[in-house]
Amino acid sequence: MFGFPANLPSIIDIFWITTSFFILFLILLSAINKSIGVRRSYVKLLLRIFEYGRVSIEIAHKERHATIAETKTAYTDVNATKDINKSSPIDTTNEKSSDVNATNGNTLINRDNVLLPTPNEPNFNKEKLTETIKDEKISFHFEECLDYIKAGVEAIIEDEVTSRFEAEQLKSWNLLTRTNRQYEFINWKITLIWVLGFAVRYTILMPLRVLVCFIGVVFAVCSNSLVALIPFKMIRHFFADIAFKVTFRIICLSLSAVINFYNVQYKPKSTGFCVANHTSPLDVAILSTDCTFSLIGQRHGGFLGILQRALARASPHIWFERGEAKDRHAVAERLKQHVSDPTNPPILIFPEGTCINNTSVMQFKKGSFEVGGVIYPVAIKYDPRFGDAFWNSSKYSMLQYLYMMMTSWAIVCDVWYLPPMYRQQGESAIDFANRVKSVIAKQGGLVDLVWDGQLKRMKPKKEWKEMQQVEFIKRLKGD
Repeated sequence: MFGFPANLPSIIDIFWITTSFFILFLILLSAINKSIGVRRSYVKLLLRIFEYGRVSIEIAHKERHATIAETKTAYTDVNATKDINKSSPIDTTNEKSSDVNATNGNTLINRDNVLLPTPNEPNFNKEKLTETIKDEKISFHFEECLDYIKAGVEAIIEDEVTSRFEAEQLKSWNLLTRTNRQYEFINWKITLIWVLGFAVRYTILMPLRVLVCFIGVVFAVCSNSLVALIPFKMIRHFFADIAFKVTFRIICLSLSAVINFYNVQYKPKSTGFCVANHTSPLDVAILSTDCTFSLIGQRHGGFLGILQRALARASPHIWFERGEAKDRHAVAERLKQHVSDPTNPPILIFPEGTCINNTSVMQFKKGSFEVGGVIYPVAIKYDPRFGDAFWNSSKYSMLQYLYMMMTSWAIVCDVWYLPPMYRQQGESAIDFANRVKSVIAKQGGLVDLVWDGQLKRMKPKKEWKEMQQVEFIKRLKGD
């Protein structure tokens, strides 16, 4: 009565055979770096759905505005006999929008950079302010303050830093609940599409993606453990290179990632530093699907810790403890040792030191530009329509972030390899870092900012305030 069905063994056998075939198929596709085209077809379908949603929302808005206009017209006709000279006020919003800049969807104000430090004075001397006050004749004119007052008001409305740590705003709704404005109730067709999309993302895509990601982590642990046992260095490096790429290709498959690489002739091929703008921990996985890197960073626990320990078994990665990572000399020494060995792969570094929302590039730390060697710039630009790849670490934990990525439509991005760059004779590390940053920003269509990304977590340094005081005093100098 309570016995198992007679055909149960065959069902179990079919399940294991199917699962094994699926895993081997994933590993094979990742090893040969081929795609059967399902993800790109899926992304094209999503674009058609998004366009249909955009048109439906625009039509609904026009109909609502038309209804409001008809109501106002009827009201005006009733009162026209009372005052034929009365007219509705003219909307001059567009005429006064010269200060509005729609770049990247997050910037409201096109401000004059009066509060930026002087580029030719990277090394600020604290005594300079006092010397300037004593030695120079100062003539004060009230209008000299107006630029600073304007900049202060602009900063109150919207500063250049805070908006870079918030999700990039979308031009049209992508049918995700966390980006909506009650658009799912515009009409019954949009509601139906939204419900079906919700069901697909949470009942089909998410479980499948978690499974594929688990396969990728298990493959990383097993493959790197086996590769570490190979005694011959050249053979070990060869198989470690394959294991490294396959691991991250499987992880990107778990996110339905579609990656477009450009200028592959500039892909890093020898030891040095690969420098890229930083949006999310996924940057590492995205770039590692096409090239092998030595990774550098702080030791982590949890999911990232498992991957770090697995990769370090077979490849020369550099992991620091929290206290050791703050010692600049120790870090620089480790980097020099790594770069000095021509057999080591290039080091992947994100000089911003924190995640930015993929609308801009912020100040590059000069550490990796002081060591010497070739710099391989890389620009990464994500398409926010399919999912917001930006990780706001002060708001979401790693587990919450992974959950958001697993329930997004897909991860779509463009990656540009740029020509190798070298530090010029007489060029400071700061100037070299700014030059590389400018090239990356221009290629990726990102805003080039001088501000330190660590302003996300701390107050401005005292030196920055003093530099602004010097700039203001220069304006007050007598002729």
